[in-house]
Amino acid sequence: MVTIRIIGTTPPCARCERAAREAAKAAERFPGQVEVLKIDALSPEAEAFGLLVTPGVAVGDELIASGKVVPADALAKRIQTLLGG
Repeated sequence: MVTIRIIGTTPPCARCERAAREAAKAAERFPGQVEVLKIDALSPEAEAFGLLVTPGVAVGDELIASGKVVPADALAKRIQTLLGG
């Protein structure tokens, strides 16, 4: 199982919402293998990533973007690599 974490503000800003939509699109390509979690930027879990600008996008345990939206295609490539394909 691969986890995508969208680290954003509460309530979510427009970029945080777009980041979550792109993550959901990527997850749809891998039914039952990917989960998308939304994490508040002020939570202890988010602090562990050292995020300075939202949205943050983490795949697995790696923060791959800060302050920008990652397109679904780029996320799908990263997921495919983690799933071994």
